[in-house]
Amino acid sequence: MWISERRWRRMEELLDAKQPCLKVLLDGVHDSRNISAVMRSAEAVGVLDFYYALELAGHVKTHRTVTQGAHRWLRKARIATEKRVAFLRALREEGYQIVVTELGEGSVDFRTIDYTRPTLLVFGNEKEGVSPELSSEATHRAVIPMHGMVQSLNVSVAAALLLYEAERQRVEAGYYETPRLDAGTREELLEEWSRRDGLLRRSRGRLGM
Repeated sequence: MWISERRWRRMEELLDAKQPCLKVLLDGVHDSRNISAVMRSAEAVGVLDFYYALELAGHVKTHRTVTQGAHRWLRKARIATEKRVAFLRALREEGYQIVVTELGEGSVDFRTIDYTRPTLLVFGNEKEGVSPELSSEATHRAVIPMHGMVQSLNVSVAAALLLYEAERQRVEAGYYETPRLDAGTREELLEEWSRRDGLLRRSRGRLGM
């Protein structure tokens, strides 16, 4: 075993709480601190799959002081800009609802949406929001009620609100009481993450925990 028994059990608990049918996609979000903050909130509610679409080349920088290590417990994947629509359509065919944050005609209070269904949450960039191409593929357009002068929240704050509404509904539905990952994926991730975690801790001189 790469890590202590105690650490192994902690990872098993982590995987047992994962919500494989709750996914996040950031559409053109450029600020790396915002991306890192959304990762932290997503991991905190049990998201496993975290996607991002950017036109710029290279991988997204992760601010570890912001994520506090949350990025290590997510499966992260970049979606090519030209493949975003196909990606959403494929998920819809699998039975996922596509929820975008957007203020406009047809938008509903984010708290009225049923997040116990397989869900992809899509959050747009800091200036323009979700791209029209992806908005047109949405099954739901969610709005966060605003009672002040400003008309929008920082993307990381908006993401946290929707993610924790999803968490609240899923707790009430008992989704965290029974493991939702299939056994094969669970064991594969447990082995991969324990090996990586063990190597990282050894490099830092931390052998226990």
